[in-house]
Amino acid sequence: MSSAPKLPLLIEPEQLELCLSDPALLIIDLCDLASYTTRHIPGAVHLDYAELVRAEPPATGFLPNETNLSHLLSRLGLTPERHVVAYDDEGNGRACRLLWTLATLGHERASLLNGGFRAWGAASGPLESETYQPRSSAYQASIHHRELIADKDYILGRLGQADVVLLDTRTPSEYSGLVVRAARSGHIPGAVNLHWTSAMDPKRQLRFQPDPILRKLFEWRGVTPDKEVIVYCQAHHRSAHTYWVLRYLGYRRVRGYPGSWSEWGNDPKLPISF
Repeated sequence: MSSAPKLPLLIEPEQLELCLSDPALLIIDLCDLASYTTRHIPGAVHLDYAELVRAEPPATGFLPNETNLSHLLSRLGLTPERHVVAYDDEGNGRACRLLWTLATLGHERASLLNGGFRAWGAASGPLESETYQPRSSAYQASIHHRELIADKDYILGRLGQADVVLLDTRTPSEYSGLVVRAARSGHIPGAVNLHWTSAMDPKRQLRFQPDPILRKLFEWRGVTPDKEVIVYCQAHHRSAHTYWVLRYLGYRRVRGYPGSWSEWGNDPKLPISF
């Protein structure tokens, strides 16, 4: 197999189209299966988002164990040398959850298709309906970067510290407690709110907003590159997108909280704010 192409963290449809024939590229489609079977980017393999998360009711969104991740990624044909390009058709939250997962495993050869499937369609990229069955590999998943993961105990130990900022990417109504999606409403004490869709440009198929706008959105909330940033939502789906935005902007210390509010809001022992 040839060496994987050198692609940036965020790529445009035109860049991806030039690489479609490269066998070192692994394109992963996280749209619904019905959408995938109707049409998808040529050569893309399908991944059911539910396989990327593990539930411990009432909490959801946890990382699967390493054995299950190994089986999943091997079935997709992933090898350490291959470069993953991920996309979906609903804002790229699912795609970013995959990319965050790969980052925790130390798989750095990964890119997000800016704007996802919507942008691909707007750019008149080629499509196919034939289901692609990848050749299985023997990928060994192991968590190499636990510094990208936050759990409730880690957050409890960091509450109120000046060099950390908690970023809640849910809707303002969820953040303020008006919308209840767990046993309790509200947010983690000290967290600031930025709805994940604020980083998307609705006029450009939900691509990332231009860099200056993104930086202002974060910096106005005290989310600055000198701090450790912990992102969360309901189950680290929406906040995975924000994680990738921050990584794209060069933030060096960003953690995702997989359990997010589905864990925190359902644990009566944990503090909350409104």
